[in-house]
Amino acid sequence: MALGMVRRVGAEVGRDIRAAQERDPAAQGTSRLMILATWPGVHALFLHRIAHILRNAGVPALPHLIAHYARRRTGIEIHPAAQIGRGLLIDHGSGVVVGETAEIGDDVTIYQGVTLGGTGFHQGKRHPTVGSGVVIGSGAKLLGPITVGDGAKIGANTVVIHDVPANSTVVGNPGHPVRVDGRRPTGPDADWAHLPDPVADAMDALSARIAELERQIESLGGTPAPRDAPADAARATLRARRRNGPSPAGG
Repeated sequence: MALGMVRRVGAEVGRDIRAAQERDPAAQGTSRLMILATWPGVHALFLHRIAHILRNAGVPALPHLIAHYARRRTGIEIHPAAQIGRGLLIDHGSGVVVGETAEIGDDVTIYQGVTLGGTGFHQGKRHPTVGSGVVIGSGAKLLGPITVGDGAKIGANTVVIHDVPANSTVVGNPGHPVRVDGRRPTGPDADWAHLPDPVADAMDALSARIAELERQIESLGGTPAPRDAPADAARATLRARRRNGPSPAGG
């Protein structure tokens, strides 16, 4: 059993290291040994995979002690029961929390401050299921027994409480599925600073409708209300947000 565990963990950690080399720009040109020695996300996954195997084997206490040590060493908290697929990249990683019944597919990318959390105190499935090829931006919170479809992208600081369709991009609080330029975003990472902003889009549409009504009133001989300088400035800001995207300071 010990030899089999070593082989399994070795193969899984090797895939995790390749994921860092392929998807983390900071790892370009960095040796596998250096990544293994210095990448906290790889450390957390290495320790989790050992703890997970020991827990499934019925070993008491030790899996939780390993998880506790991993959290203190890396700032990444993964419950020993969480099911994690191959090739997970936890980039930076500080503040990442993965709950007990969470499930993560293959080739997923998670940035710092992400929570795969539960809701309520009931037993059973209470944490998210994340499909393969998903990218979860900094500070995003996925709560409850929701399902995130394969290839989805979750924007930075998004709060997701409903299922996410495959190959969609979700932003906002609560999260709303959107598209980038009307098509599926490509590549392992999304341009988090230029994701669609549903609130700004709605406000921009409302502003345009008000302007149209003012023109109709004026054409009928009425006197439209005087222009509001602060409102004009707000509309200009919304137009700039649609053109340039929200501030990247949020993540």
